[in-house]
Amino acid sequence: MKLEYIGLSEMAGSLIFLDGVSGIGYDEVAEISLSDGSKRYGRVIELDGSRAVLQVFEGTRGISLENARTNFTGHPMELSLSGEMLGRIFDGAGRPIDGLGEVYPEERRNINGSAMNPVSRLYPRSCIYTGISSIDGMSTLIRGQKLPIFSGAGMRHNDVAAQIVRQAKVAADDGEFAIVFAAMGVKNDVADFFKKDFEEAGALQRVVMFVNLASDPIIERMLTPRCALTAAEFLAFQRGYHVLVIMTDMTSYCEAVREFSSSKGEIPSRKGFPSYLYSDLASLYERAGILKDRAGSVTQVPILTMPNDDITHPIPDLTGYITEGQIVLDRELEQKGVYPPISVLPSLSRLMKDGIGEGYTRKDHSDVSNQLFASYSKVQDARSLASVIGEDELSDTDKLYLKFGTAFEERFLTQGIHEERTIDETLDLGWRLLSILPRTELDRISGEDIAAHYVEDVSF
Repeated sequence: MKLEYIGLSEMAGSLIFLDGVSGIGYDEVAEISLSDGSKRYGRVIELDGSRAVLQVFEGTRGISLENARTNFTGHPMELSLSGEMLGRIFDGAGRPIDGLGEVYPEERRNINGSAMNPVSRLYPRSCIYTGISSIDGMSTLIRGQKLPIFSGAGMRHNDVAAQIVRQAKVAADDGEFAIVFAAMGVKNDVADFFKKDFEEAGALQRVVMFVNLASDPIIERMLTPRCALTAAEFLAFQRGYHVLVIMTDMTSYCEAVREFSSSKGEIPSRKGFPSYLYSDLASLYERAGILKDRAGSVTQVPILTMPNDDITHPIPDLTGYITEGQIVLDRELEQKGVYPPISVLPSLSRLMKDGIGEGYTRKDHSDVSNQLFASYSKVQDARSLASVIGEDELSDTDKLYLKFGTAFEERFLTQGIHEERTIDETLDLGWRLLSILPRTELDRISGEDIAAHYVEDVSF
């Protein structure tokens, strides 16, 4: 028999305190009935003997200390799951907000998930094409990988995220593809931008959207990525989809964790964040992967804005430890008018080497990528030298590197917001750019490939 607790001991912010409770567990969900007949929901965040601390999802405004009635459900927060979720829009706690009614659940799952057995994991292979040259060509996204995008406040990461949603696909024979999109702490106009963009592109039918607005409670913001990943795991491992999870903005999530920690009176660590931020982020990022004997996969692209463009800030710093590389957006490139403003030198996909090449993308992919990277790094040296001695004093080879660098930024990095390039188009463009340089400078590519692909008398 379930007990109903009448009245509260105290309230503080979004927290309520109950004394004399028994038989409940950490993270358990509670239903709080108000005197006007409305209901709110909360979860147990702390237990101290017979005292329980609950965080109320909708906030504590209007709750009476004397009349509030609390019932515990006996289970943690759960999400209703069904194949009908595709094409639907939910709030941060998994409630439908698109006016199409409730989802009829095939099953309900704890949103905190369960750890993947390392023995059951398969090594990520094969790639997801985004149609963006600087990603597909040089920092390829591999199925089952977690590859974050590091951006800065006010930069065009939302446009990049929307473009990836519109264009992302797996190879035709790899299976069905779906996207789970989670927006955390976004303004109304940003949420409307994503909804409208997906609808107009016809992409919404393969997308499950979870939207947490900046005006929504922070506790809901902390639930949003967990709801999104629970939906992704269901679609991947029960329905066999290859699922790409895009989460923006993880900085908003981490700031919600900091505020939540502060409200509990916990001792802060770096920049005021709790000491468990690393393990908290790992509990999300490690839900990507491929399982043996299951057809689907979960791939993650978390997007975060670096405070003050500081890549050593705790959020990007800890994210870099857990994930398998990063894609870095550069403010200087954006100011030059380059879109997407992806800086290829600090960008890295650690699993790229195992999911490209013959049998996956194209035989020359790895060599072209390495050569573009090496050549563009020499462009920076030539530009630094030119700023000291003047461009006219540079050697002929250095002048060619300057020409290559300009063409690389204007042709390879710069891409229309609705322009989708195939991997062949990307690699062929890379070859045309490399053909600006003498053959003797192409030291990362085999002579056989140079003979097959080098373009004589290239012009831009």
